[in-house]
Amino acid sequence: MSFRALVVTKDEAGATHAGVQNLALADLPQGDVVVAVDYSTVNYKDGLCLGTGGGLVRSYPHVPGIDFAGTVESSDDPRYRPGDKVVLTGWRVGESHWGGYAQKARVKADWLVPLPEGLTTRQAMAVGTAGFTAMLAILALEDHGLTPGSGPVLVTGAAGGVGSVAVALLAAAGYEVAAVTGRPETEGYLRSLGASQIVPREAINETVKRPLESETWAGCIDAVGGAMMARVLGQLKHGGSIAAVGLAGGANLPASVVPFLLRGVNILGIDSVLQPYARRVIAWQRIARDMPKDKLEAMISLHGLADLPRLGAEILAGKIKGRAVIDVNA
Repeated sequence: MSFRALVVTKDEAGATHAGVQNLALADLPQGDVVVAVDYSTVNYKDGLCLGTGGGLVRSYPHVPGIDFAGTVESSDDPRYRPGDKVVLTGWRVGESHWGGYAQKARVKADWLVPLPEGLTTRQAMAVGTAGFTAMLAILALEDHGLTPGSGPVLVTGAAGGVGSVAVALLAAAGYEVAAVTGRPETEGYLRSLGASQIVPREAINETVKRPLESETWAGCIDAVGGAMMARVLGQLKHGGSIAAVGLAGGANLPASVVPFLLRGVNILGIDSVLQPYARRVIAWQRIARDMPKDKLEAMISLHGLADLPRLGAEILAGKIKGRAVIDVNA
């Protein structure tokens, strides 16, 4: 039986082309488990893989989609049986291995996590890699002492995928959330997710000569990097931490060591790709427990496979608000 997939090809001139094609099960790469995919999402890496490849795609033709949720159809691994609901994020799926922009995927069993009770496959992909990363960031901040009584937590790039889920999860857990955005029209959206303070991007995206400013933030989930992260370092409370999840503002960090020496602050790197299985399970269980489902639904825009080339360009341009969920069967 054939199934539909969004396939990216490269021509002799090196240009890539993305379009929906019919594939057979034999076309899928090797793996232990075949999953009937319900939903996937659109992430920044997906935008790259839908276009030039961004150095992530090793060979063509290629099926992008760095995450998906669905139902096990067949399995050579005793951990999974037909009918099991599963979720996948990371492990270079959608980059070096075919991903979730298809009605079927074949992957290694080690890459899967059982879908936790309390989440549907649609909700899991409304969370997706972005929300999974946000939860890993929250766990890391809490491991380093952050509690709801510590003070306000700053979220940069708050209207994006990671930021939106981070705001909702933090607010649901009782934290005071300050959301940074460069799009004033998203203020109502961010407040609806639980942000109690909106910080204009221009107020915090430039470095200052002073290495230390007033102690303002108990912690930060930062999707921007660059000058903004450097500025936030000087505004953290003593012992506060930044969980670094992105570099939308640049990979350079024009920072001083003074905040580290005089305030004992930390930068916590968050890698969602190669997280071990046990940590993944903890993160997904916490998401299922804490994520407000009504707020999650408010983040979603639903699309089909044919919409992906346009959505890929839009996410690279920073034009997507919240979570673009792909119904691969639409």
